[in-house]
Amino acid sequence: MRAARITAYRAPLDITEIDDPVPPAGGVVLRVLACGICRSDWHAWTGSDPDVALPITPGHEFCGEVVATGAGVARWAVGDRVIAPFILGCGRCRDCAAGQQTICAQQVVPGFTCDGAFAEYVAVAHADANLAALPEGLDVHLAAGLGCRVTTAWQALVGRAELQPGEWVAVFGGGGVGISTLLLARALGARVVVVDVVAEKLDYASSLGADGVVNATSGDAAEAVREITGGGAHVAIEALGIETTTTAALRSLRKLGRMVQIGMPTGQHTQMTLPMDALYSGQLSLHGTRGMPSWRYPSLLNLIAGGQLELAPLVTRTVPLSAASAELAAFDHPAPPGVAVITDFTQ
Repeated sequence: MRAARITAYRAPLDITEIDDPVPPAGGVVLRVLACGICRSDWHAWTGSDPDVALPITPGHEFCGEVVATGAGVARWAVGDRVIAPFILGCGRCRDCAAGQQTICAQQVVPGFTCDGAFAEYVAVAHADANLAALPEGLDVHLAAGLGCRVTTAWQALVGRAELQPGEWVAVFGGGGVGISTLLLARALGARVVVVDVVAEKLDYASSLGADGVVNATSGDAAEAVREITGGGAHVAIEALGIETTTTAALRSLRKLGRMVQIGMPTGQHTQMTLPMDALYSGQLSLHGTRGMPSWRYPSLLNLIAGGQLELAPLVTRTVPLSAASAELAAFDHPAPPGVAVITDFTQ
């Protein structure tokens, strides 16, 4: 099959032919219909993720059609069209039984701990515990976001922050997961402020219904959020993984506010100096989040099916496999608005 491989950090992906995957016991092989190109893939490409060993095929945000099933698979058959969260819990351990698949010690993460979906086919472990049916009528390039960005934002808002209608949400970072957070929070009845340093991204957020935008290059972003929200956001979402935005997100909250760290801290940002005075005096809650447990799919899919969530604005460009290197390199700088999704695996 045709695949794009990381063979050296920060080098162009190697577009090559490799053996087709075989389904593991309890797993399936999918023909990849679409795969998003995510900032997390950039972390793998730059060598920032300690789980990655080269060579590897990146790609963790995908949907596909089942073409083979392994021993023991009961829920899925050849021809089924499915989506999967990027963290594949084993489905058997104590954490999985408690609904906490994202902390499963036996988890498999395509694109990081095994080959991913920048390829014509991908093997998916623990299929019965993780896969969900691809909703009828949902375009595959939009469904790809249900593997990472949209689901991660959903877990942050619903599972961690427990967002309530009418609350203010401050989103620090207007990339793919930030825009997903904007769309989801508005669908849940919240008001949203988006903070970024790229005017084009802020204009895009405004066009999607953001109640306010803040250009962080123009002054104190946290103070601007507090002014717009009349005292501070109830929920802050950090979507970049850097100290500057994490600090600003904490300082943007009103008392008893909740902050969720979505952005993955790497490099120098694994150790941060944070305003613990704000945490203490504001009696704030600070949450980490990574991915989404598969049992949350029905609530998210019902929101889409009910017409309350329109994902079309999230994807601004579809690209061939050969363009993946350029899209990854673009994350070295402020990237253009929206998400790029691979839909052509033959070029």
